[in-house]
Amino acid sequence: MTAALLNPQLLSTEQLVINIPGRKDGWPLDWSIQSGECWGILGPNGAGKTTLLLTLAGLKLPRSGQIYLQNQPLKSHTAQERAKVLGVLFQQQQDEFPATVQETVLMGRHPHLQLWQNERPADLELARQALQRMGLLELENRNIQTLSGGERQRLALATLLTQNPRLLLLDEPTNHLDLHHQMSVLELIHNEVQQGKSAIMALHDLNLAARFCSHIFLLYPDGQACWGEKNTMLVRPALEKLYQQPLITTEVDGQTLFFPHSTIGQHHVYSSPST
Repeated sequence: MTAALLNPQLLSTEQLVINIPGRKDGWPLDWSIQSGECWGILGPNGAGKTTLLLTLAGLKLPRSGQIYLQNQPLKSHTAQERAKVLGVLFQQQQDEFPATVQETVLMGRHPHLQLWQNERPADLELARQALQRMGLLELENRNIQTLSGGERQRLALATLLTQNPRLLLLDEPTNHLDLHHQMSVLELIHNEVQQGKSAIMALHDLNLAARFCSHIFLLYPDGQACWGEKNTMLVRPALEKLYQQPLITTEVDGQTLFFPHSTIGQHHVYSSPST
């Protein structure tokens, strides 16, 4: 069996430039995501992490360039076809209308149903399994508008699990979660990737990215970007330039950990990433 079959390409970009109003064109991205990879997108606020994820999902038009899903142009796929392959977790959930936890998690099965088709017993079982994995099964009859922020975030993840896409696009998946649930959610995503799926997630925590991601994408505020395996990307000089923040490092159990270093009484100048 060839390497291509063992590690098929799910998503790729060709000279992709994301569209951020007021910003000059950034670096054209020629990037690819393979099965079994977990990418962490790192960058300061306003760098375009959310815009990049929405563009990859086909929910926002790029300024230029192409996106390919399973080697076919993304725009050639219908919304339903896209949703069978990739799923999106948004940073914030909008719940303008009342619904139960069960009704919400079952929305993940909509791409797999025909128009007006009711959920099948197998769909209900997948939804219940997802709720169980997220610790929400006992809340399945609750109104989603009564959930805490953390419970609502876990429900969004359960809905994504119910959808069962091959590629997970996650915008700050640990948003609203306490330490225990941050770890359990990222371990769950890690296990999904270990079983052959792929994930791209925007994160703010360098140490969580180091722990759970196999690859890192650094996105700078001026549109420049660089990417690669995490061991080549998670180095202090590159991260200090990225965040304009001095860092200190230590090693625990063989893993390098990063912490911000106070700049009180000091002046630091960081150059832009080399072009």
